[in-house]
Amino acid sequence: MPPVNLLDWVGRTQTGQDELSARLIDCFNATFDHQAAADNIAPRGIHWCLSPGIAQQSALGPDGHPARGEFLPPIALPRRMWAGGALTFHDDLRAGDKITRNSRIASVEEKHGRSGPLCFVAVTHEIISPRGLAISERQDIVYRAASSGPSAAVPSPVSSAPPQWRRACRVDTVQLFRYSALTFNGHRIHYDRDYATQTEHYPGLVVHGPLQATLLQHFAAECAGAAPKQFNFRGLSPLTDGENFTLNARPFDDGIELWSETGDGGLTMQAKAVF
Repeated sequence: MPPVNLLDWVGRTQTGQDELSARLIDCFNATFDHQAAADNIAPRGIHWCLSPGIAQQSALGPDGHPARGEFLPPIALPRRMWAGGALTFHDDLRAGDKITRNSRIASVEEKHGRSGPLCFVAVTHEIISPRGLAISERQDIVYRAASSGPSAAVPSPVSSAPPQWRRACRVDTVQLFRYSALTFNGHRIHYDRDYATQTEHYPGLVVHGPLQATLLQHFAAECAGAAPKQFNFRGLSPLTDGENFTLNARPFDDGIELWSETGDGGLTMQAKAVF
């Protein structure tokens, strides 16, 4: 069999459809301890619960994700993480909206890092409501080689300046379960402790990248008194369940710089929100 050229997947497209129900909004708000907004406006981050990839049970890979090779390229590296992304909000989503999501593989790039071979896949999404384009998104996925044991993460500093706003936070196993259910995410690192710690060698269950990004998005809106029009985020190191951490923010230029920080000073995610 000839070798697979991963670049052949660049340009592949996929379209999904869904309906944003009032029940989904209620479940999402309950998971994040939020109250419902006026005028049936849906909370930011709920689009990650819409039109998820739905694979038959028999078509799942050993990590709980759908097996690769259809829309996403058949990358042999076994460990997959959501590395970050960029969001532009053109319009609010509302209860009852029928949603179309148009997705495209924008790039596939193989690299070699300190931990071994890496492969980065960028996927763009357009979330379209009955009123037109609502959200433009770039999702960055990174694939890594199998881990032979725990490795110390080396987080990058965000800034030497102290935050203007800070909030203590903690994600437990119940919230991880509820968020996996909302997003129909079968990735075992979020709920199967034996798999997460013994196979992928994380110190605990991993907090979903978009869950952490949602916390930072909502914190940005609380600090600024308005929802951001643009939100970019990048994962720096894994955040695990039961770990005490803080959400931090300070003004910068025309927006807010944000980051998540563990009790020992490790940075897990940084973000920027523009209003």
